[in-house]
Amino acid sequence: MTLSDKRLGMDRNISRRDMLHGGAAALVGLATLPAFAKTKASYPPALMGLRGNHPGSFVIAHKLGREGVTAWGDVTPAQDAPYDLIIVGAGISGLAAAWFYAKDNPGARILILDNHDDFGGHARRNEFMVDGTKLIGYGGSQTLQEPSLYSKPAKRRLKGIGVKLRRFESAYDQGFYARHGLRPGLYFDKALWGERQMVAYNLGNFDDYLPLAPSDVGPHAAAYQMPISEPAKAQMARLLTLTEDQMPDYKGYEKLDRLYSISYRAFLEEHVGITEPDVFDVLQDLAADSGVGIEAVTAFSALSYGGLPGWAAAGLPEQEPGEPYIHHFPDGNSSIARLIIRDLIPAVAPKGKAEDLVTSSFEYSQLDAPDAPIKVRLSSTAVNVTNTSSGVAVTYVKDGQAMRVTGSNCILACNHSIIPYLCPEMPEDQREALAFPEKTPILYTTVAIRYWQAWKTLGIGAVYAPGSFYVHAKLDFQVSMGGYDYPDDPSKPVLVHMERFPHVNNEGLTKREQSQAGRYEMLSTTFEDIERETRQQLAGMLGPGGFDPARDIAGITANRWAHGYAYSYSDLFDETYEDWDDPRMPHMRAKKPFGNITIANSDSAAIALLDRAVDEGYRAVQELAQS
Repeated sequence: MTLSDKRLGMDRNISRRDMLHGGAAALVGLATLPAFAKTKASYPPALMGLRGNHPGSFVIAHKLGREGVTAWGDVTPAQDAPYDLIIVGAGISGLAAAWFYAKDNPGARILILDNHDDFGGHARRNEFMVDGTKLIGYGGSQTLQEPSLYSKPAKRRLKGIGVKLRRFESAYDQGFYARHGLRPGLYFDKALWGERQMVAYNLGNFDDYLPLAPSDVGPHAAAYQMPISEPAKAQMARLLTLTEDQMPDYKGYEKLDRLYSISYRAFLEEHVGITEPDVFDVLQDLAADSGVGIEAVTAFSALSYGGLPGWAAAGLPEQEPGEPYIHHFPDGNSSIARLIIRDLIPAVAPKGKAEDLVTSSFEYSQLDAPDAPIKVRLSSTAVNVTNTSSGVAVTYVKDGQAMRVTGSNCILACNHSIIPYLCPEMPEDQREALAFPEKTPILYTTVAIRYWQAWKTLGIGAVYAPGSFYVHAKLDFQVSMGGYDYPDDPSKPVLVHMERFPHVNNEGLTKREQSQAGRYEMLSTTFEDIERETRQQLAGMLGPGGFDPARDIAGITANRWAHGYAYSYSDLFDETYEDWDDPRMPHMRAKKPFGNITIANSDSAAIALLDRAVDEGYRAVQELAQS
């Protein structure tokens, strides 16, 4: 270990449970599986290291999809068959489907299979114990976005599990940032930019979802504080202060069509006159979670959703404020998954209000109780799903043993890309449509720190970091409910949330190709490398505020989602139609029922939103009822 690693605290024991290297784990075979059974007695939310698609979770799926393995040894018939419904995938869509099915069919026997050691899909809970204080955060799906616009089935599901949306108005501390003077920040790392600089300015979409304190740095001053060339500072200042329409020849829908048909980089070059490389470098990865750089995201998406500069320069009308981004449980949408399961399997947690489950104990041992009519069977990877004369047969591998379970119906609530291998008898056109989406890879790292005084000292609450390993870092959402209190005192422990969306810039790759490359990077990056990058970036960002990574970091959980956000179509690279749900679209062709099998997850909606995942689960249940 190098001296610099020791200074970062790489030698400190913050718990290395389940921290196998991602690259090595991707290559191990069936013989490795029993080793992962050791975590059965563990409480998954408290495990640190590589989580999300944790080591071992994708071994069987990769053997099926990448190597074409179809022989899994002797297949043992499950003793608990048959079921009324078998669901492959314990994410939000699969759990919602189970909930809707159970409500329509009281007493139904339901089995939910998932390849991970925890449920919820991307709705994942992270827990830490720091100096006697429990910290609760999220490792994926984070919010109920604009719930007033949810469909009737989605609203029914929320109401059915006891979620009261008005509770978030007081649970979310909307005055936290202003009270502590925490502004947006733009961090430039010395190794990348020649000097370390923190500019208190919002160059992204913070205004859309974080009530940060207003910056006292204006756009012109912000541009000239950036460590870029003088010509680049002048062009950046002009971009940030432009108020006149630079696209006067495009009127009405012509303007929108133009902004959808060109990249944000092309918009800057062709309509704003940006030529300086430093300006492009600063903005390159700030299109938030689009999963691509500015040369591969549409201008309209970058300006609207990404919040990148140039809205007025595009001649667009003033935006109306959206619904407040406040509907978070402390563990994000993991609470939604836990509430659904508590409703389906009451033995897992005590009865009570929805928010009581935030701090209540959760008995994983009851998820797959022998006599329970509804079961969630974790660490169980489906490898074959077949229609039979009496229903369906599902083969799965658990602890290296292949098992077969039967039922009347099946809902595939798993990634679309694995379904052609699970159901090779599907029509070729449907299999091609299922194979089309390339989910956006995501790394959500949750860092437990002993105090957040450095953030207070710097007056920064959330940061974009051009060129850095993590493009975004912030203090976790300030939510207090169910006996869990967010620390208002900067001397108390808190969680920091950091985001990376791996992709390849400026090589002419499509959005799908960039996701493929990013997925390879994610699965071949070790936890040691992630930990080092995490510590280095926090040290660079917060060091001037007194932050010491060796002293202050108490725990790190790297939630890697090699198959992250559902693929949303790109007007730059994909054939699209006026109607998102046009029957010619791949996601519409992909989710057609196949005998006693229906399909549901966010891929089926071609968008990564919780309510749409719920809607797809509801649709799949209705299709079974109509068959």
